[in-house]
Amino acid sequence: MIYILTGDIRTGKTSALSDWVSGRTDVDGLLCPDGKKGKRYFLKIKSKEELELEVELESEKTITIGPFHFLKSAFENANKFLIALSAKKESQYLIIDELGKLELQHKGLHSAAIKLIPDYVYNDSKHLIIVARTSLLEAIINQYQIKAYTLHTEENLKTIA
Repeated sequence: MIYILTGDIRTGKTSALSDWVSGRTDVDGLLCPDGKKGKRYFLKIKSKEELELEVELESEKTITIGPFHFLKSAFENANKFLIALSAKKESQYLIIDELGKLELQHKGLHSAAIKLIPDYVYNDSKHLIIVARTSLLEAIINQYQIKAYTLHTEENLKTIA
């Protein structure tokens, strides 16, 4: 089953997910919170390992979208991590935070998304939670041909078992 957590930019989607996973042992994947210096990073949910993602300066090692510069290597590692987690099937819930503009350009977490979404769409025992901002929701659903899903917001996230 696929759940899509949606909301506008900077409305607390990642914070709500962080609260939702707190104390749970049946969830893994990646969150993308803001760090101490306001730069986003990937957080592996179970291990709490942090992966540097956003950097100050653009370079050949980064992907730039708007004013943001993200490490290509972080996305490579994140995609491998998510795909490997899915193959292990150890967690009932797997989180991808988030699918957005980069993924619509076949960058970012696109590799994981194209692999995972078909595996979870009609699976009643394993669940994929995808974060997507409201303004990109329709484009994300269309690009990844997500036929069956349930929409959630920060307010009703707790209704996911």
